[in-house]
Amino acid sequence: MAEPAAPAAVSSLPREVREQLAELELELSEGDITQKGYEKKRAKLLAPYVPQSQGVDPALQKESRAPQMPAPSAAPASSSSSSSSSKFHRARSGGARDERYRSDIHTEAVQAALAKHKEQKMALPMPTKRRSTFVQSPADACTPPDTSSASEDEGSLRRQAALSAALHQSLQNAESWINRSVQGSSTSSSASSTLSHGEGKGTSGSLADVFANTRIENFSVPPDVTATTSTPSARPAAIDLPPSGIVKGMHKGSNRSSLMDTADGVPVSSRVSTKIQQLLNTLKRPKRPPLKEFFVDDFEEIVEVPQPDPNQPKPEGRQMTPVKGEPLGVVCNWPPALEAALQRWGTTQAKCPCLTALDVTGKPVYTLTYGKLWSRSLKLAYTLLNKLGTKNEPVLKPGDRVALVYPNNDPVMFMVAFYGCLLAEVIPVPIEDAGGQQIGFLLGSCGIALALTTEVCLKGLPKTQNGEIVQFKGWPRLKWVVTDSKYLSKSPKDWQPNISAAGTEPAYIEYKTSKEGSVMGVTVSRVAMLAHCQALSQACNYSEGETIVNVLDFKKDAGLWHGILTNVMNKLHTISVPYSVMKTCPLSWVQRVHAHKAKVALVKCRDLHWAMMAHRDQRDVSLSSLRMLIVTDGANPWSVSSCDAFLSLFQSHGLKPEAICPCATSPEAMTIAIRRPGVPGAPLPGRAILSMSGLSFGVIRVNTEDKNSALTVQDVGHVMPGGMMCIVKPDGPPQLCKTDEIGEICVSSRAGGMMYYGLAGVTKNTFEVIPVNSSGSPVGEVPFVRSGLLGFVGPGSLVFVVGKMDGLLMVSGRRHNADDIVATGLAVESIKTVYRGRIAVFSVSVFYDERIVVVAEQRPDASEEDSFQWMSRVLQAIDSIHQVGVYCLALVPANTLPKTPLGGIHISQTKQHFLEGSLHPCNILMCPHTCVTNLPKPRQKQPGVGPASVMVGNLVAGKRIAQASGRDLGQLEDNDLVKKHQFLTEVLQWRAQATPDHPLFLLLNAKGTTVCTATCLQLHKKAERIASVLCDKGHLNAGDNVVLLYPPGIELITAFYGCLYAGCVPVTVRPPHAQSLTATLPTVRMIVEVSKAACILTTQTLMRLLKSREAAGAVDVKTWPTIIDTDDLPRKRLAQIYKPPTPEMLAYLDFSVSTTGMLTGVKMSHAAVSGLCRAIKLQCELYSSRQIAICLDPYCGLGFVLWCLCSVYSGHQSILIPPMELESNLFLWLSTVSQYKIRDTFCSYSVMELCTKGLGNQVEMLKARGINLSCVRTCVVVAEERPRVSLTQSFSKLFKDIGLSSRAVSTTFGSRVNVAICLQGTSGPDPTTVYVDLKSLRHDRVRLVERGAPQSLLLSESGKILPGVKVVIVNPETKGPLGDSHLGEIWVNSPHTASGYYTIYDNETLQADHFNTRLSFGDAAQTLWARTGYLGFVRRTELTAASGERHDALYVVGALDETLELRGLRYHPIDIETSVSRTHRSIAECAVFTWTNLLVVVVELCGCEQEALDLVPLVTNVVLEEHYLIVGVVVVVDPGVIPINSRGEKQRMHLRDSFLADQLDPIYVAYNM
Repeated sequence: MAEPAAPAAVSSLPREVREQLAELELELSEGDITQKGYEKKRAKLLAPYVPQSQGVDPALQKESRAPQMPAPSAAPASSSSSSSSSKFHRARSGGARDERYRSDIHTEAVQAALAKHKEQKMALPMPTKRRSTFVQSPADACTPPDTSSASEDEGSLRRQAALSAALHQSLQNAESWINRSVQGSSTSSSASSTLSHGEGKGTSGSLADVFANTRIENFSVPPDVTATTSTPSARPAAIDLPPSGIVKGMHKGSNRSSLMDTADGVPVSSRVSTKIQQLLNTLKRPKRPPLKEFFVDDFEEIVEVPQPDPNQPKPEGRQMTPVKGEPLGVVCNWPPALEAALQRWGTTQAKCPCLTALDVTGKPVYTLTYGKLWSRSLKLAYTLLNKLGTKNEPVLKPGDRVALVYPNNDPVMFMVAFYGCLLAEVIPVPIEDAGGQQIGFLLGSCGIALALTTEVCLKGLPKTQNGEIVQFKGWPRLKWVVTDSKYLSKSPKDWQPNISAAGTEPAYIEYKTSKEGSVMGVTVSRVAMLAHCQALSQACNYSEGETIVNVLDFKKDAGLWHGILTNVMNKLHTISVPYSVMKTCPLSWVQRVHAHKAKVALVKCRDLHWAMMAHRDQRDVSLSSLRMLIVTDGANPWSVSSCDAFLSLFQSHGLKPEAICPCATSPEAMTIAIRRPGVPGAPLPGRAILSMSGLSFGVIRVNTEDKNSALTVQDVGHVMPGGMMCIVKPDGPPQLCKTDEIGEICVSSRAGGMMYYGLAGVTKNTFEVIPVNSSGSPVGEVPFVRSGLLGFVGPGSLVFVVGKMDGLLMVSGRRHNADDIVATGLAVESIKTVYRGRIAVFSVSVFYDERIVVVAEQRPDASEEDSFQWMSRVLQAIDSIHQVGVYCLALVPANTLPKTPLGGIHISQTKQHFLEGSLHPCNILMCPHTCVTNLPKPRQKQPGVGPASVMVGNLVAGKRIAQASGRDLGQLEDNDLVKKHQFLTEVLQWRAQATPDHPLFLLLNAKGTTVCTATCLQLHKKAERIASVLCDKGHLNAGDNVVLLYPPGIELITAFYGCLYAGCVPVTVRPPHAQSLTATLPTVRMIVEVSKAACILTTQTLMRLLKSREAAGAVDVKTWPTIIDTDDLPRKRLAQIYKPPTPEMLAYLDFSVSTTGMLTGVKMSHAAVSGLCRAIKLQCELYSSRQIAICLDPYCGLGFVLWCLCSVYSGHQSILIPPMELESNLFLWLSTVSQYKIRDTFCSYSVMELCTKGLGNQVEMLKARGINLSCVRTCVVVAEERPRVSLTQSFSKLFKDIGLSSRAVSTTFGSRVNVAICLQGTSGPDPTTVYVDLKSLRHDRVRLVERGAPQSLLLSESGKILPGVKVVIVNPETKGPLGDSHLGEIWVNSPHTASGYYTIYDNETLQADHFNTRLSFGDAAQTLWARTGYLGFVRRTELTAASGERHDALYVVGALDETLELRGLRYHPIDIETSVSRTHRSIAECAVFTWTNLLVVVVELCGCEQEALDLVPLVTNVVLEEHYLIVGVVVVVDPGVIPINSRGEKQRMHLRDSFLADQLDPIYVAYNM
């Protein structure tokens, strides 16, 4: 089947052959050679060393496989019966706890599956995590020997057995061509194996030895089992993993000098890049199955569900016919109602024992007789009906629902309460211990107002201060009644309960938790309760006075049905073994059976496991009295292994093989089927060995080919007496299945639930199902009840169950069972890693399909490496055995998963925690790359249409050309100022003469007091003194560049004009920060160097800082140019003020670091300065009687222009508020605006965000301080990015209460080539907003949608275009103009455009391209445009502009060089970041960038570090759902790590560089597979 050639021992081959083999392996794993080619070459290499088997051509031998006989009753190789098995278990410690993990068949299958993936360590990059994180909580010492991982029932360990068997046997797969026979027997799972194939043993043993050696010695060629594909078409089993060993995260101190080439060929030295490289290598491997191509409509991407595989198995049988159980016999003394039976035994057999309770040590502590049960129930019934209220207003009426809250170790009190309710004709609703919110839903839907409980239990409930019981969340108000005997009133002699014949009125309500976690009540009628007891009595052949041992929960399911109800019907004696006793003494139930010679025991697989574990302590127990060992979770397909193992161990203690009776139950249909006790000596029922692959398509196929993926199932007996069963399709209308099809089991009998109480809609779908045939017409009139179990009816009408509807995972159209996947996880040597076998599996819906999530509790002592190793192996095993990818695998600290009342894992709550990010994993592995196979195809760019065909007149492709302009400067009158003075210096001199005492500037400190003012004359005088110092001290010539290094204030302004007076060119630079010199000083240094500054003007404090020892640590302080401090200036007049010869001369340099980390300086001429000031003056209607408030950084862009230039030009007064003062006084800006009644104010996004976050909840305090913003006409955010609509809207809404007009807030737009393109101003229409489709934006298109449309993005206009400015939207590739509402690059033409970049290298082509470029067609005037580097679009609105024409709105979408090109689409980082920030309350900030085509998401965690790993799946989900992208790396960092510049923009490239240089000190780095 597998290899034609595998020499007896690889180690015996000559060295060169071994090396060649290793090379081949490498080629195959690298994807350089196909599987077929590999096999061919390998066979050729090994040919000389392989004995030919009887001259058959090896290739033929491979095809003609030995026909396989699945021998149902033969057993697999248990550890005792074949030496191979014991070899593979050698690593296990023989501790008692490990015993229950033995499940040899499946463990074998998993081992083999893993061997296929080579015995190498996986080369997935291990996540990096900070050591301080995730200190494991010590595991509770008091947890039971095992609580399970499965779902409701607490015993997933059972599955194990079957699992390990499969695992083990696939290890033999590699040599199956040597020895088919061993294989045949090892399919069924049983530990009492008798291997009849003598010759088989030897071979398999020796092979195992070879294997063991190869593994230990670690030769370069691991035993090769990659080629176990049975037919050429089968998928190769090798998973996409690179062959190298695991890369450990190095510690911070360790050496990181190893250079490596990244995918771009850039050497990067860091462990981060090594890991990313590994991840890339992993992803480069060819994907598993060849995926269907996905059709993509160019406009709307359509996600295609992969088409069903034409070769998938389809059901071929005929339509099934409903199967009838034996008739329900009529026994003359069966009572007319269950209450009547109690009355009969209570009065005639009062001394007979009914129920024995055990104490904590497992010793009998109290026996309730039938007489006591009857008398106490009577007292309780009387009390309930007559003593709770007044005579006229009783609290309870017959038919009311009552909650029963009793602890699991008090069956006696519960039984009395239950029968007391039945006798009082009120409906008992047994529930688990108080507190669950979902239980509250049940109580509410049942209308419950009264709860019965014991005194002890009531004392334990949480109380309020005044002693009342706490009102639990989601619960209705309850009255609590204690039912201890001393509180009950004896009924008068003449009072008798009303016991009528059983009818359809409700008897009791049993709770059930649905897959989603909601709790519903299944109502059971009195007649159904009676009929069910009769059916159980007949099926189990109960006779009066028998003793039964019950280990199950007596409040529901089989524990209630046998131990409380059928018990009384047949006068049985129940010994109730509570869960708490099982925890301390797992063998207690076996001892009880032995001591009481019990005939029947009711257990779950969990109890079988525990008994086997503790078996050594008790040699002398006998189980010979048992005629039935009822295994009530027989419906779990993995129960078979527990039953077999238990039998093999206890057969020597008298257990009869025919006594093991699995049964299947469900809350709705009650008992569905039970195996009747067999005749001694008769052959045991057969097993079904099913193909897991067939099951995933819902088809029954006997497994023949791949033993690894077999599921061995035992039957659960026949249909109940008086019942009828059919199998219907699980989804859609209840169509009958074919005989070889898996479906949901439906049952029709008098003994079943009648409805979900209070939920009519769901009831109809479950309790009133009429099956239909293939044409859709009903089959018969009898309604069936859906049981929630999946299965089929096999030969001889035996019922087989293969899973639960609740555990069904539908992935890409195939069905997988959660229990099966848990079993595989447990079979991967989970002992070292998984705590007590606790694993939960569920699916979440992400991106149009279900995705499988596996969560396990990690042992407190598990090492990082072990855990990661286990996780990676589990992924491989599940992939190999179930052919399904796991989306997310998470490990959480021991004992932290939500528990069900009996200690199992609460699956729906676990899923809820996962989705809301409160699971707190300590390890996580996401594999979206392998799982998500339904992404649309990457887009191929279409070649653009030729210009001639689209351009007609002023239309492009039938649309108006997208261009817009501000008012025409020429027609605007202005006072004589402009005509007279071309230069700003002249304006200042004129103002100093004309209005010497007019204040131009006011500087405020954090307290809001004025610390400095400057009138026209003061400013002029000071500027003159600075100019003279420059000439004298600095010996500067006209045209020299001077760096101004000042904190925001008036000194900066005077120094600026001083430079102009001296004819020097000022360069304003943000001063370095004394606390973080190493971060801020190099930028200063760089600007000084790039601008070739001849001199630095600064303050004394800063001058000392520049020359300090700390500064010397960051830069070379010896090479600073002349530094002049301007604090004490000599009173010296300037000989003459410099006047530039032409307005085109350079006025100043504007340096700024863009968000992509580029430092660019642009040249501003005197003409541009005057033009810009004039445009702003006109747009904002500024004149000398006005005041404006500015809270901005004054170092570059429009911020600098507003701070230093506009007041001098327009004469208005500027109130200057340094933004850093807001950090110590948040109210400063708003209170200033209010105090001075400012009409126009300018701020940055950082300032607005500070106010929104910091003052959002203090609006009342603002009112109290008398702050009122009704005076504000315009509040303008100065920005060079897409308007942050959500922030401006929150700001407007928050401060609306203190008078801020909703129309006031607007934004500006500028770029490096032109610092002010748009500014809202005072006239003209309000800014408009539009919703655009995000999907279209990715295709570089604009599609307008309605508000609320899915995937829509709200964009706001960036203010109005300034006078004299023209913009056009251009295709950045073809440089041709675009039509209205098309996305393209914004090009601008205006008098105040900068005149070019100021660079050391003076790159002329870049200059021309960015500042003086022409459209490729359609512009007769040959206008010179400057390219802003921003994408946007122009849209003509219905509004009227100031000029009287229709207004054209400009919308900015984002900077071109920030965009990410992924999958052929263009993404704006801000859109992805917005989605990510919404996913969890603990995400403070987020930034994304790409690295070698991987999307990296960095999130700042503002919660506790336990939440770090919760973010990984949430981030991955949201980016996949909303942006169709798979996140490659998720980095969780501390708050404040993402660098943000003064304009409030994220510096993503700085972040990227820090990440790659490993300087972020991340809390956690997850590499998604």
